[in-house]
Amino acid sequence: MLWLTSRAALPLLKTDLLPSSVSSRQLRDLAAEIDALGIEPVERAVEAAIAHRTERYLAGLEAYRHHRFRRHSASRPIVWHEGTTRLLDYGRDAKGPTVLVIPSLINRYYVLDLLPERSFLQHLANSGLRVLVIDWQAPGGQERHFDLGDYIAGRLEAAFAAARRIADCPIGVVGYCMGGLLALALALRRQRQVACLALLATPWDFHAQSRQTQPLVFAADYLANLCSPAGSVPVEAIQTLFFILDPFTAERKFIRFATLDPEGSDARSFVALEDWINDGVPLAIKVARSCARSWYRDNEPGRGLWRVAGRLVRAQALRRPALVVVPGRDRIVPPGSAEPLAAALATTTVLRPPLGHVGMMSAAGAPDVLWTPIADWLRSRLGER
Repeated sequence: MLWLTSRAALPLLKTDLLPSSVSSRQLRDLAAEIDALGIEPVERAVEAAIAHRTERYLAGLEAYRHHRFRRHSASRPIVWHEGTTRLLDYGRDAKGPTVLVIPSLINRYYVLDLLPERSFLQHLANSGLRVLVIDWQAPGGQERHFDLGDYIAGRLEAAFAAARRIADCPIGVVGYCMGGLLALALALRRQRQVACLALLATPWDFHAQSRQTQPLVFAADYLANLCSPAGSVPVEAIQTLFFILDPFTAERKFIRFATLDPEGSDARSFVALEDWINDGVPLAIKVARSCARSWYRDNEPGRGLWRVAGRLVRAQALRRPALVVVPGRDRIVPPGSAEPLAAALATTTVLRPPLGHVGMMSAAGAPDVLWTPIADWLRSRLGER
């Protein structure tokens, strides 16, 4: 659509029709160059560029579709389950301190365990921690009626209680992205049983990038209403929301993939990550509405007004050691959204790795740059109980 509208807009690109703004000044300069060259050669050049980019994009897409990599992960012991929610054990033989890891509701947990040689969960386990991770799975008949309170005060507290029974002492809690918000709400509700809290790329001030996220508010609310009869927002609709943030993401990444050695480690990592992206889970309608309205529209967390099951979620009320990771290249949770959370927490260590949102879990340098410092911090805080 973007390619086609670029072609269709050329004859309409007239300096006298453009409003006054920074982008319009750039368009005015472009319109002047087109006038100097003549519209016909410019149209031919645009068509040639679109054809060339289409060919390269499709080559990368086909290379991905036919790549030999398939995920084969060892099944993990299930130490607790309720409905479609499971608690998986990544350190059954470990005698070290216990950590409960909470991923986002809209993606499968295994981005934290992407490849045998690139697994955040296994890295924590190898460092001597007993790692338990929440596997939300797709909403079933019961979960389709859930709101965030049901997930946090119901499922998450029950899973936390199971983890506490295994550890028989206060445990660490780690939340990633949306899971960080859930982890903070949980930690405030069970503060006496929580030893420390680590929040990775967790949004807090949702209006820090209001111009960028404003389209998401309307689109997410509209999709929630549209999908209401089905009880959940499908994966494809959720992916569309993220594409709004950067519409040319797919084009760039598949054009780059076409240049990689299909037998190389970079291509294998790309396919593993892309498979995970396309293996998301639907989002319960009430949860989707709450995210769109109370978070993105009303910025309730950042304003100190977010409530879960009747309780106010105030970061300032946490009296446990906290680690906040703010990736410097994060486009999904920009640093301006995550930094206020670090400022609000009473006892905070902040890490600012030069990584992206997903790159925290997929980049080749992530173990040294980020995973080891996180593991060291968790071990030191859990050892101080």
